[in-house]
Amino acid sequence: MAIEEIGRMPAVGGLFRRAIAGMITGRSGADRLTHTELVLRGVGVDRDHLRRYGLACGFRLSDTLPATYPHVCAFPLALDLMTREDFPLPLVGLVHIQNTIEQVRPVNASELMDFAVRAENLRDHARGRAVDLVATAAVDGSVVWRGRSAYLRKAAKTSGRDQVDRSEVPEVTAVWRVDAGVARAYAEVSGDRNPIHTSTLAARAFGFPRRIAHGMWSKARCLASLEGRLPDQFTVDAGFKLPILLPATVTFSSARDAGGGWRFALNDAKSGRPHLTGSVVT
Repeated sequence: MAIEEIGRMPAVGGLFRRAIAGMITGRSGADRLTHTELVLRGVGVDRDHLRRYGLACGFRLSDTLPATYPHVCAFPLALDLMTREDFPLPLVGLVHIQNTIEQVRPVNASELMDFAVRAENLRDHARGRAVDLVATAAVDGSVVWRGRSAYLRKAAKTSGRDQVDRSEVPEVTAVWRVDAGVARAYAEVSGDRNPIHTSTLAARAFGFPRRIAHGMWSKARCLASLEGRLPDQFTVDAGFKLPILLPATVTFSSARDAGGGWRFALNDAKSGRPHLTGSVVT
């Protein structure tokens, strides 16, 4: 694995412009992953940004970082990798299908973090091709947080219809209205301005009838609803199922499992169709 240390956080605006330029020129990317890990050391937390992130996702105001917040901090590094000429999948149109986060211990906003991001596990998928982006955050040389995100590039045509998990969900505990303002607010604080989230025309170009909510917003919103009921160390996994087409009304369901963790889900309020299924293992 080649380690590439960079001196400052990449600007996401320029990276998305690079991604769009690659789409216009028809850049096809490589047919395999290059083994490069991007490293950025001494990243501090902007407390105003943390506050705005909390407001967008429903977290309480606190100096303790939500478990999903380091994902946002590491996102520009992931974006840098995904917009390089040797990355095998074009960024624009990628769909986030899975995310797993391990919080080794809580992180305080006063701590400086060293981030490392790499891509791995490029693979065929029933609906196209997928790849994982893996990130870690370390404080004083010890890893305090790990994240793994799977992204899908949908094929132009797939055989059959997508399989939808309709397994039993926990009892509904809340109903949320999700509108375009939610997507705009999350795009602003996360830096994820993939046009499938911010433009109806772009969403339609990639097969969605309307713009869709960010998967990581939906996971963060679910985790915020469990705030105060989780231990210092846990792993939270979420599978992003059918996209939340904006505007939408969704139900949040949650229940403790036999091992002391949690099961949770987001479903369409009218049809019951699943948007997210997740679990917390303690």
